Amino acid sequence: MMKTSCVGGRLLQAFVVAAISCGAVASVGWTDDVKRKTDGVRTIYLIRHGEYDIGDERDPDVGKGLVPLGVAQARLVAARLRGMPVTFTSIWSSTMTRAWQTALVIGQEFPGLQIESSKLIRECTPPTRLTDVMKGETADDLAACTKRLEEAFPIIFAPSPEADRHDIVVCHGNVIRYFVTKALEVDTEAWLGMSIANCSLTVIAVWADGSMKLLSFSDSGHIPPNLLTRTAPGGPVDLNVPGEPAREVTHMQ
Repeated sequence: MMKTSCVGGRLLQAFVVAAISCGAVASVGWTDDVKRKTDGVRTIYLIRHGEYDIGDERDPDVGKGLVPLGVAQARLVAARLRGMPVTFTSIWSSTMTRAWQTALVIGQEFPGLQIESSKLIRECTPPTRLTDVMKGETADDLAACTKRLEEAFPIIFAPSPEADRHDIVVCHGNVIRYFVTKALEVDTEAWLGMSIANCSLTVIAVWADGSMKLLSFSDSGHIPPNLLTRTAPGGPVDLNVPGEPAREVTHMQ
């Protein structure tokens, strides 16, 4: 029996080696990047902020904070992150109120991590192919947005060959979609061809050699459909108690 077991083990080993050499890695559940076994992989968890008070006319660094629905969405994504079998290494946030408040809610699940903020990942509108969107933007604003995002990208998506990292980045829809086009190495003006939900998860892995893979985009499986928003064109969901008509007391029959 021992001899048979050893032979079976050698056959299994030979099968796995053959599977790798034939490019059948995915069929046995292994990553298609063999270097991942020995080199560090940096995984970025991009989270769009929760639903916020769009009607607030104050500066977005002061006002435009989360509404109750946005807080609920943030708690749901926080619970999902907490349930993942990984150790998170950092939490970064945009300086805008809606992103910062979302990060604060998420941070409650990770008390050992300090939330850092950066102006580089503030919401802005980069150039897009849609001319109707471009009508409301100035050339200076478009250039400034592109410059910031291009500066932020190599910082956030820097390889980590010495060790695995799992970094949470809470920011904005335009910013995340622009980063996705960069990771995929496609035309950055295509970013508006994607729609992204509030408090959804977009996950990108960065290999040790700098190559990247989009693992998920706008994953909102942790949010029930009746609580899912995209700000536009969906619009907010009202969580307030509706106005009541006058109550009439009747006797149950």
